[in-house]
Amino acid sequence: MTIRVQLFNTCLGENFYPGVLRDMVAVLERLGVECRMPEGQTCCGQPFYNSGLQQCARPPARHWLRVFGGTDGYIVAPSASCVGFVRRRYEGLFPEGSPEHTAVQEAAARTYEFTEFLTRVLQVTEVGAWFPHRVTYHTSCHLLREFGLRNEPKQLLRGVGGLELVPLTDEETCCGFGGSFSVIFPEVSKQIMEKKIQAIDNSGAEVVVAAETGCLMNIHGGLHKAQAPVRAMHLIQVLAQEDRGQRQGNGGR
Repeated sequence: MTIRVQLFNTCLGENFYPGVLRDMVAVLERLGVECRMPEGQTCCGQPFYNSGLQQCARPPARHWLRVFGGTDGYIVAPSASCVGFVRRRYEGLFPEGSPEHTAVQEAAARTYEFTEFLTRVLQVTEVGAWFPHRVTYHTSCHLLREFGLRNEPKQLLRGVGGLELVPLTDEETCCGFGGSFSVIFPEVSKQIMEKKIQAIDNSGAEVVVAAETGCLMNIHGGLHKAQAPVRAMHLIQVLAQEDRGQRQGNGGR
């Protein structure tokens, strides 16, 4: 039976990291998953909600339901933050017993963050990736604290051929982004981010990996400002890497 996934792009994915979305499709299709991308996607409404504007969060939530509510299969996003908002906050935006409340319960139950989907639904930790580099991993707050995904992302990295995973000091400490937090409290955010950048630089890694687009954007900016010789990549981008020479040697399989 074919597994089908509806791609939940998210704002940061669509506007800043479209390559991550393409790589997500590549990895899923490599695993035999059928991918579809529903049209008309907009913001899920989380920035409004986090700013205390629940009334303003309701229209984008209602639109999200129109886009995804009538679809089949799983709904998968490259962001634990957006998925967590849909799964844990959407119900509270609509009166219990209303059509929207019922639709939220149905759609939220099949909405997953990408790492969660691979390890808990597909139950895979090796996807045929090849990435011969020294890598360290930053744990996103939402992935760890909302989803309890502490070891799964690192299991996926350990399953990548040629990859050397090195430890990161205070790996589970926030990078300072926090969505609107970095805008409302820029000085505090900056101090948190600078500590994270120093830890990454001290790790000796060539690449720092995060599974959250918000963290990735913040860390990338911090590394650039510090002129640190470390690349920032999404976990999905690493999993999409292949040893093409090896594939050709195996008849292109």
